[in-house]
Amino acid sequence: MHDRSLIRNFGIIAHIDHGKSTLADRLLEFTGAVAKRELKQQMLDDMDLEREMGITIKANRASILYDYQGRAYMLNLIDTPGHVDFHYEVSRAIAACEGVLLLVDASQGVQAQTVANAYLATEAGIEIIPVVNKIDLPGASPEDTALELEQILGLPAEEAVFTSAKTGEGIKELLDAVVERIPAPKGDADAPLRALIYDAKSDPHRGVICHVRVIDGLVKRGDKINLMGVGSTYIVTEVGQYKPKPAALDALRAGDVGYVLAGIKTIADVNIGDTITLSSRRADEALPGYQPPQQMVFCDFYPGPGTETTELREAMEKLWLNDCSFTFETASSDALGVGFRCGFLGLLHMRIIQERLERESDVNVVQTAPTVTFEVTLGDGTVKRIESPSELPDMSHVESIGEPMVQTQVLVPADCVGPIMQLSLDRRGTHKKTEYLSPTRVMLTFVFPLSEIIYDFYDKLKSMTRGYGTMDYDLAGYKTGDLVRLDIVVNGVPVDALSIIVHREKAARRGRRLLLRLRKEIARHQFEIPLQAMIGGKVIARETIKGFRKDVTAKCYGGDVTRKRKLLEKQKEGKKRMKQVGNVSIPQKAFMSILDPED
Repeated sequence: MHDRSLIRNFGIIAHIDHGKSTLADRLLEFTGAVAKRELKQQMLDDMDLEREMGITIKANRASILYDYQGRAYMLNLIDTPGHVDFHYEVSRAIAACEGVLLLVDASQGVQAQTVANAYLATEAGIEIIPVVNKIDLPGASPEDTALELEQILGLPAEEAVFTSAKTGEGIKELLDAVVERIPAPKGDADAPLRALIYDAKSDPHRGVICHVRVIDGLVKRGDKINLMGVGSTYIVTEVGQYKPKPAALDALRAGDVGYVLAGIKTIADVNIGDTITLSSRRADEALPGYQPPQQMVFCDFYPGPGTETTELREAMEKLWLNDCSFTFETASSDALGVGFRCGFLGLLHMRIIQERLERESDVNVVQTAPTVTFEVTLGDGTVKRIESPSELPDMSHVESIGEPMVQTQVLVPADCVGPIMQLSLDRRGTHKKTEYLSPTRVMLTFVFPLSEIIYDFYDKLKSMTRGYGTMDYDLAGYKTGDLVRLDIVVNGVPVDALSIIVHREKAARRGRRLLLRLRKEIARHQFEIPLQAMIGGKVIARETIKGFRKDVTAKCYGGDVTRKRKLLEKQKEGKKRMKQVGNVSIPQKAFMSILDPED
């Protein structure tokens, strides 16, 4: 008998590094879902990169059985990422749950993502259980953290559960709280099938695995299903749950969380947030879906040495099957050949995609500096979105350029407010409000141009606050600014991959600093190389790389041939990540030198 009152669907949400994946490990271990000999750290993080970097990138799930007062409860757990770039993964996971465990580190207290995630859960109207984790740490103050949760988020301090995911302390109390405080799923078992696809991943052998939460009805093997958003029809080949390894079941019923396999070929055939229904007995209306994830950062990927454009395209298509939150389209550059213009959720997401391309498909990637989307209003009133400085139309046709603004919450220790204020004003931030969360912690709200904080603002914030500062941001529309395109000309050839759009006030300073960095990065050649920064046709800065005075290969004569070979092999290694621009070799590091707004 399928009893919905014995099911609990819950997620774990928290700021990055507050112990979500470790807590998931303890829950699996305590309930015996994983044998002791099979248990490893970050059990649910199945990507090598996740385990190496110690972060969760994709939300993961597991179904566990827990015996409470003589009754066996099915607990469906979803472990979510904590980094601001993967915020949308958290919102999806929350839609599949009736409650969440809001995890807070007892030594660090409430952080920016804690607040953002708590608001997501509140808006979804689901139960929040505050959990104070890491109580075994020497610097932990669990009671103070619980009071902070009450003061900032209004979650009663006496309801907080104190745990240590490392030692296993408080895990039983936590599981009891899940059963007692998170409501059982609602839904009508006899109604037509409605199942929400809250995530999907591609398996090379079995096609697309749809992770679903069944709201009404039931789905079983052999059913003919219809994806309401896309309108396509498939036959179900398997349904099941992760325990935490995939285990096939006879059916998934209202209230269940599990997976559906139906011979779907590619992830492009599935919309995350779509509703599955039966072809023979269609539901009247689809479930409310999700907003598609919004790309915030754009950069170009070009094939590096030893890699063809076709190889890079295949690698990107393969990766896109598993992560459709990044976009790519063909782009070409005089300097770098044919490549791809890619859109990402944030800088960490961009680094992860590059790392996965190079690892999983063994391709070499030359990457240009990240940029953001700009909104260009032309003289005739039409508005055009551009993702790269090279797409900017002739300035004589441009009425105005708007840049994306973000509302940013910055949590810092009270003694760091001054330096952070100064840093924010240097980055063209507008201060909105200051809130004292406790005598030692302050939340500052700013509105920034996204381009000013996208690269190293977070690193600067961390160093200025001794690692205690955290931030979270939301897009707040576009605002017109006095923006210009800064072009870099190397040896008389404009390098479009080095172009940037900057505020006019900062253009001259930024151009000079950029040329100084390029002068250090570009090796000396046999001839003199002029470097110029230009706005329109006007040169605003110039540097020169002096040429060599003698032929450096002159000494490589006679002797054993292996000596020459060694030198040539060494030279080959040095050229690995270089690109030829005209007759000047520009290394990969030079393209990244655009990134540093400040030295």
